[in-house]
Amino acid sequence: MHRVGFFVCSGYDILDLAGPLSTFNQVAIAAGQMPYTFQVLSQSGGPVVGNSGLPIETKSVGAGTFDTIIFVGGDIDPMQTSENIAAARKLCSRTSRVASVCTGAFLLAETGLLDDLRATTHWRYTAQLQSRFPRTKVEGNSIYIVDRNIWTSAGIAAGIDLALAMIEKDMSAEIARAVAKLLVVPYRRPGGQSQFSAMSLMDPESDRIRIALNFAREHLAEALPVERLADAARLSPRQFGRAFRRETGETPARAVERLRVEAARLRLQDGSEPIEQIAIAVGFTDPERMRRAFIKLYGHPPQSIRRENRLIGNR
Repeated sequence: MHRVGFFVCSGYDILDLAGPLSTFNQVAIAAGQMPYTFQVLSQSGGPVVGNSGLPIETKSVGAGTFDTIIFVGGDIDPMQTSENIAAARKLCSRTSRVASVCTGAFLLAETGLLDDLRATTHWRYTAQLQSRFPRTKVEGNSIYIVDRNIWTSAGIAAGIDLALAMIEKDMSAEIARAVAKLLVVPYRRPGGQSQFSAMSLMDPESDRIRIALNFAREHLAEALPVERLADAARLSPRQFGRAFRRETGETPARAVERLRVEAARLRLQDGSEPIEQIAIAVGFTDPERMRRAFIKLYGHPPQSIRRENRLIGNR
């Protein structure tokens, strides 16, 4: 059995706990067996009250050992007491895989385990994490990061992605997909995916513009002139162009380019598919156009993403 411990402090966020815990719990249905056991821990045990006012019963750190320890996010100041830091260090010394969800990274950083490693947290707290722990290489644009045996994730729903990735590593991609289906969530987002998708950044007000953006995302490999997007939105090209710019702050052509770059980035992170093939698959007519779009949006070419992933994988 794989023993998973969830460490909570006063002011913990219930979704940072429930998200990954529920994800692991669904393995019993997806796999027909339960390879995980769970325990919610705190420094001294007993009831711990979260930031929603709901208490949860916990066990003290004690002498137990775990295969995975997950530090649950929540209010930052209560988790950084000397007692909690000592308990965290004790737990980390007895486990082979350590993780944090959201602001749980602050407690994990206090142990020193994030020194000289890449890590992430909720986008609201990345600057604060970097300021407090300058030796940590904070990347605020990732859903989750794995560096050596340390896993860190962004907030709330990202804890589900983190748990799905762990299940895939522990068991199989097939089981992880089945769990995602049971949870009615997309099969886990790649860790390097931005906490802000291109769709959420544009965030149009009207359903018609949303429909056009969804249409574009589903037909990226095809030509997407403004006339075709306008037709999907059931507007004239002139009406559509004005409404699109007003609601998203971008031209339709620029928005389509952004969606294509995001799609290409995910494919670059996920496998060894040739860059030329990816460029065609996401609607760029050639790799050079994709390269220029990457530099314009990210400041570096697509090859750098693949090189970075290879370096991480070799650590």
